[in-house]
Amino acid sequence: MRHRNAGFKLGRNTSHRRAMLRNLVTSVILMDRVETTITKCKATRPIIEKMITLGKNGSVHARRQALAYMMTPESVDRLFNVVAPRYASRNGGYLRITRSGPRKGDAAEMAYIELLGAEHELNEKAQKRAEAREKKRAELAKQLEERGEGEQPDPNAEV
Repeated sequence: MRHRNAGFKLGRNTSHRRAMLRNLVTSVILMDRVETTITKCKATRPIIEKMITLGKNGSVHARRQALAYMMTPESVDRLFNVVAPRYASRNGGYLRITRSGPRKGDAAEMAYIELLGAEHELNEKAQKRAEAREKKRAELAKQLEERGEGEQPDPNAEV
């Protein structure tokens, strides 16, 4: 029985669990959206909400507390400069957990944990990736075209 045993152990010892949750929190703050298992999402949600609340406070002490938990100074800067102002008029509920189906290898239930209001930034990132992909394809097509004209004669050309 698990009476009065609250919290998620996640099949790990204390130090491993703490390090994994710190990494997840840092990743969500930096990237706005992360795909992981549903249980990890549920374990991460209250920690991220506390970090955003620290960011909304904005004091030096709050910044030091966030820096003590998160893994990189860049994530703390992003938390205080970008993420927290986004939720200035909101009293909690900063995250969304969206199920994405079973993982292929072990059929673990996967989900996206994402910050609300980050759709605009995520769409810009996706658009930049698509543009870079198209540019790369065009360059490859141009190289193949140049290589094809220089090495092989055209079979339909008249001699």
